[in-house]
Amino acid sequence: MSALVGPNPAGPGPAVVLITGVMAAGKSTVAQALAERLPRSAHVRGDAFRRMTVSGRVEMGSPDEAEALAQLRLRYRLSASAADTYAAAGWTAVVQDIVIGAELPAYLALVRTRPRYAVVLAPSASAVRARESARAKTGYSATTTVDHLDRVLREETPRVGLWLDTSYRTPEETVDTILARLPEARV
Repeated sequence: MSALVGPNPAGPGPAVVLITGVMAAGKSTVAQALAERLPRSAHVRGDAFRRMTVSGRVEMGSPDEAEALAQLRLRYRLSASAADTYAAAGWTAVVQDIVIGAELPAYLALVRTRPRYAVVLAPSASAVRARESARAKTGYSATTTVDHLDRVLREETPRVGLWLDTSYRTPEETVDTILARLPEARV
């Protein structure tokens, strides 16, 4: 029996699970698959809040770093608030976004719900490059490279929660591992 579901057939009750990692780490797929395995859950997509900004949006990697960071942190506040709202209504909120470096503990501090969990998907840079080349969308650029984000993930991100090298795992295997090892993800 998984750590999340436990003996309660109604599900784990209110909780927030953050699924993070670099672009093309598998966050969207894993978060959706995890949410589908839970009896009462919501998939909170952090990027949806970025896309809601219609005019004046500044992307990370832009020359206006201060404004890009301010908008990123606004997105984080919005997704943490949405997750807390779902949890307050009795749902497990599975949040998916790129939250790395010093932003990871800052994001977790925004989440008021307990219990809360952090799962960091950390496939190798070569696996990320292969995944990125197979995707229809392009996330990386000349200023935001796989190697740069991989370095931020591995060297600047505090080791909190459950870190998984998903280089050779399918999304289903990753979800199985998350469910089996969820107590390690509690923060």
